[in-house]
Amino acid sequence: MKNFKLILNLTIVVTSFMFFQCTSEYTPIAGADGKDGIDGVDGVDGADTSAEACIACHSNSHRDPIYTAYNLSVHATETMMYTGQTVSEYTNRTGCVECHTSSGFIDYTEYGFTAEGNPAYQGKQTITCTTCHSSHRSFDFENDGNDFALRTLDPVALVIDPTITIDMTNDSDPIGASNLCVSCHQPRTAYPTPDADGNFAVTSSHWGPHHGPQSTLLKGLGGALLAGTTDYPGVGTAGHAQGASCVSCHMGEPTAGDNGGHTWNPTDNACLTCHTSGVPTEVAGLQEDMDTLLGLLETEGVLTAEGEPVPGTYNVKVAQAAFNYLFLQEDKSKGIHNPKYAKALIKNSIENLQP
Repeated sequence: MKNFKLILNLTIVVTSFMFFQCTSEYTPIAGADGKDGIDGVDGVDGADTSAEACIACHSNSHRDPIYTAYNLSVHATETMMYTGQTVSEYTNRTGCVECHTSSGFIDYTEYGFTAEGNPAYQGKQTITCTTCHSSHRSFDFENDGNDFALRTLDPVALVIDPTITIDMTNDSDPIGASNLCVSCHQPRTAYPTPDADGNFAVTSSHWGPHHGPQSTLLKGLGGALLAGTTDYPGVGTAGHAQGASCVSCHMGEPTAGDNGGHTWNPTDNACLTCHTSGVPTEVAGLQEDMDTLLGLLETEGVLTAEGEPVPGTYNVKVAQAAFNYLFLQEDKSKGIHNPKYAKALIKNSIENLQP
């Protein structure tokens, strides 16, 4: 009995110490102070500006005409195909979203990639103000130029060959605003190259450079340089490549409400700056040559009478001539972007198909 009481008393004492320990406040042991971190780099001083400088653009009187013009544009109609079909409802997949959806373009421009399956890319999406405009890089417009808060002004590495970079900066576009356009207005497929047997397989009725090869035609590259009697001009030597740009021709001062500005329809005012004898509407003789080439390609079986690709395996020169036809057809400028290059591509393609 005495032993039992002794054990009971010891248990009570030990338990009291446990409760005391659990309810006591913990006092940490202070260690030595760590070393101070390295000082950060001082930020760049901002430029002084005024409310008037902001209001000049950020006002209803300035923006209302822009909205009116934009509503006349193809960008406002869910990104249209050259056939007039609405495409945004079925281009919500990787490789398409970066140009056919607003969210995809923003991600691609900001981060250099798009996330596959991102729900933000789904559904019909028009190109909007915030697709192309975000925040100013500089408010010192006098020295740095007005960047219009465009998401990018950087030269563009081509999808078909990242070693080739297009920079639209010139006197007509000193800040390179047209580089934003090049981000999407470039081919997605390179011209055909031969297999071991000298052939090329067209695997889809949608084959071709895609629907936006304007920037590469302007610069004089991207087509298949078939040998022929018509010389190809040097890359970047075209008058429009050196002295014009996307924004100077397509966003210049309007002659009416349906051109220039944010309609992106070419304005005669831009053309007449250089073409004082009149506004060119097409390259002389190019359409006749295009019709001749289409007839030859239809005979070869590679294109239909409507200019649609026919899947199959063809001699590489036939496939290259077909690619050149589609390249010019989908550019939609009727050769005006680069007349000499356009003529050389089509005339030399014809020569390679004629008996």
